[in-house]
Amino acid sequence: MRQKASLTRLAAIAFGALLLLSATRAKAGDLAEAAQNPIASMISLPLQNNTYLGIDPDDTTANALLIQPVYPISFSKDWNVIFRAIVPLIYVEGFHSTDPEVPNAQIDVDRAFGLGDINLTPYFSPKKLLDLGGGRFTWGVGPSLTLNSSTNDEVGSEKWSAGPAAVGVFMKKPWVAGALVRQLWSFAGSGDREDVNQFLLQPFVNYNLPEGWYLVSSPVITANWQKDSSNRWSIPLGGGFGRIFEIDKQPVNAQVQGFSDVAKPEFGYDWSLRFQFSFLFPQ
Repeated sequence: MRQKASLTRLAAIAFGALLLLSATRAKAGDLAEAAQNPIASMISLPLQNNTYLGIDPDDTTANALLIQPVYPISFSKDWNVIFRAIVPLIYVEGFHSTDPEVPNAQIDVDRAFGLGDINLTPYFSPKKLLDLGGGRFTWGVGPSLTLNSSTNDEVGSEKWSAGPAAVGVFMKKPWVAGALVRQLWSFAGSGDREDVNQFLLQPFVNYNLPEGWYLVSSPVITANWQKDSSNRWSIPLGGGFGRIFEIDKQPVNAQVQGFSDVAKPEFGYDWSLRFQFSFLFPQ
């Protein structure tokens, strides 16, 4: 545990050094809006690492590296289709506990690492932005599909799931704000595993500063409708900062955020640390 905490601190220091020592400056005004808009017509490759600490019941840790390519396609004169994928590589520590709802029940989870369930979502989004409140607004909707792709049953649901997804984004300099929402239901997969009935809400707020710097908060709020109300929600609060800059003329977006859970289910985590590094390919 100490070794993992030390590695996390070392990664944070290295990340901060990368931001502070980057001498090159990108033309970050319009690029910041595109990088912070999940349905912008821009190819990008975000690499997001999430470390979860203080997981009940044994104060264990988990880590998820999310590879999230984004590829826009012009669908017609008026519409774009923004293809977004999430490919998770997940590590979980093992733990032993009892189920309080089942007398004498023992719960054992082995330490595991592997590919998790891949999520694919194409967003249909209008090319023309709407004028709203002195700023600009855009939106997108589409189907979301989660594949039964996990290489280990400890890091996946062993279910195929699908449902609707939507996103709305408001941009008024220096602000970029909005929310992404998704609901998934399982429709196939292992009969021995719990059905998927999961809601996800990710609000995001960015405040852009000079020199490509910005403040950001984008917590991921989830609800498992299969659980009772006291064990359903995961609600983190927090935020962080980032910067858009260039490395040898390659635009990149780097950020760090920290969150503490104000509501969590059984086997939930106390707090988390998120590092994200995105390669940007503006057209």
